[in-house]
Amino acid sequence: MTNYDKFFSHAAGFMRESAIRQMGAVLAAAKDMVSFAPGYPAEDVFPWQAFGEIAKGLLGGADGSVLQYGPTRGYKPLREAVVELMRSRAIASSLERVVITTGSQQGLDLVGRVLLDPGDVALLELPSYTGAISAFRNVGASMVGIRQQADGIDLDHLDETVARLRREQRRVKFLYLVPNFQNPSGLLIGLEKRQRVVEWAERQDVLIVEDDPYGDLYFPDVSRVEETRPIAADDRHNRVIYLSSFSKTLAPGWRVAWISAPEPVAAKIELAKQAEDLCSGGFDQRVVYEAWRQGILAGHLPDLRAHYQRKRDAMSGALSRTLAGRVTWDPPRGGFFLWVRLPDGLNAAQLLPVARAHGVIYVVGSAFFVDGSGPEYMRLSFSAPPPDRIEAGVTRLAAAVSEMTSGVTSSVSR
Repeated sequence: MTNYDKFFSHAAGFMRESAIRQMGAVLAAAKDMVSFAPGYPAEDVFPWQAFGEIAKGLLGGADGSVLQYGPTRGYKPLREAVVELMRSRAIASSLERVVITTGSQQGLDLVGRVLLDPGDVALLELPSYTGAISAFRNVGASMVGIRQQADGIDLDHLDETVARLRREQRRVKFLYLVPNFQNPSGLLIGLEKRQRVVEWAERQDVLIVEDDPYGDLYFPDVSRVEETRPIAADDRHNRVIYLSSFSKTLAPGWRVAWISAPEPVAAKIELAKQAEDLCSGGFDQRVVYEAWRQGILAGHLPDLRAHYQRKRDAMSGALSRTLAGRVTWDPPRGGFFLWVRLPDGLNAAQLLPVARAHGVIYVVGSAFFVDGSGPEYMRLSFSAPPPDRIEAGVTRLAAAVSEMTSGVTSSVSR
């Protein structure tokens, strides 16, 4: 039998399966599993009728370029729309800075390929998004975690860490942040800290990679749009590479996202993208552009905010009824996720098979930490299941926690 290990690249040795995709396989094999694992948007709120009408118009055959190869940077009218969209977020951009990508994950991969050599340091929050961890790991980067505080990343720890790394003569390339309703923690970075992060990047001669897929999904009961002001909006020194997506606001199946970067960086990203896919899906981009041009996106957002706020309330309420005093969480002010801390002595990875037996799954918290910590956390996504399934899933989770904690208590007493 052929041993293929000798044929694999050095980079292939760093590759790991996504913990979120692993739970997707579990869900596919189960009949009545409640999944709090993937951060999928709710399918029942996709603008189905509008998409159908747009697609019918585009596929009429009047414009053959609809199904043709397009430019690597993306469909020009969509790039112009992205510039306008970012202006509404107080970010100054331009056509020369914008590259359309096949989802934000491709954007993260391109950023890693363009900026990171093997051994270079990428700084990430503790915890941080698993997709970014995978993208930077796959190019051989060294990822170093920075603690979070209630209002976001710990700037003192950030300074201490960079000083240590430079004493060790290691190259720190960028700080990766998800400032709005972070995946996985749901944290919203405070406005003052956002401005201080920009100042920090200029002082330390480091770039910031800002990933902002959830900024439009703030919950009006506790958040204001002003609080989601992107870090890039206060970037006066071209230090910020900004990523965002239409996946959470229109539909993930279109696979349309974008990067806005300083022009020299955008030019390199375009070259790297040529080697990956030459161009993103042209039809997808046309649909998304029409949804923006016709005002479908803007009109859809208030309903999305209310929809996901109700689901957050359903999950938080169910946790309060079934697990109050045993687990802790802060109800997020937007986005898709609750970040739950388990009781002392209870490990989320050890709890998972018990939870599966009870008919509910989640993502273990340690998957989001680059320093090996976080076993006491789990990420619960409330975005996809309907409220009755959220209630059922939390009830099942509570039964699993009860089963595990009674075992922990018995073993301690013995």
